[in-house]
Amino acid sequence: MNIEAYDDLTIILPTLNEAENIGPMLSELRSLYTAATIIVLDDNSDDGTHNIVSQISERDERIKLVVRDVSDRGLSASIVDGIMMSTTEYFIVMDCDFQHPPAKVAEIARALREGGDLVIGARTDRGALPPFRRVSSYAAHLLAYTYLWFKDQPESTDIMSGFFGGKTKIVQATIKENYDAIERRGFKILFDILKFCPRDITIKEIDFEFQPRSAGQSKISPLVISSIIGQCGSVGRTISALMTRLIS
Repeated sequence: MNIEAYDDLTIILPTLNEAENIGPMLSELRSLYTAATIIVLDDNSDDGTHNIVSQISERDERIKLVVRDVSDRGLSASIVDGIMMSTTEYFIVMDCDFQHPPAKVAEIARALREGGDLVIGARTDRGALPPFRRVSSYAAHLLAYTYLWFKDQPESTDIMSGFFGGKTKIVQATIKENYDAIERRGFKILFDILKFCPRDITIKEIDFEFQPRSAGQSKISPLVISSIIGQCGSVGRTISALMTRLIS
């Protein structure tokens, strides 16, 4: 195996209306990771995102496009499907808006090869986040951290991170065993993975500086925060249902 070619790696990119970002992201990832498989899971974008990916994938057989079922939309659902489709030894999930630096994929891949079962990109500076998102991110992390601590499950300094990788077989087994309990319409699948993964899993973290979006609009809203609360057991689901009513 040519380790530097990254043919042991699948990069998973969930997209929703990322026409301005997806082309440059695919170009940069391919230049850095020449033999990695890239799966783009598009959640029925209406801005032509999937058309751009389709054209690129015609020239690159290692780039795969999945246009998802409109009745099963959701960020977590997209990522779960991408993980379950992966056939390489390792996978990495990231956003395509350049808030997750493509160059850091190499560090996550290295940490996986050096024994990490789950490697999480931890944000060192969240200054790129607007005030609402910054406060919401910290609050959601604290709630999730408390839940994991109470359940004696593995924790992280950035449970809300959307930039992480894992050993494919381990995470696929976790998803299969807990499929019905995973919030497919949720937004933070890493939280669900930590909730259900084996307690003796080896977790490593890679620090990265969170970047402003290259282009396009953020998908974060108060409903996202409500969804995260809903992932915290029966009490969380009750609180989330009340919040959703007040927000809607």
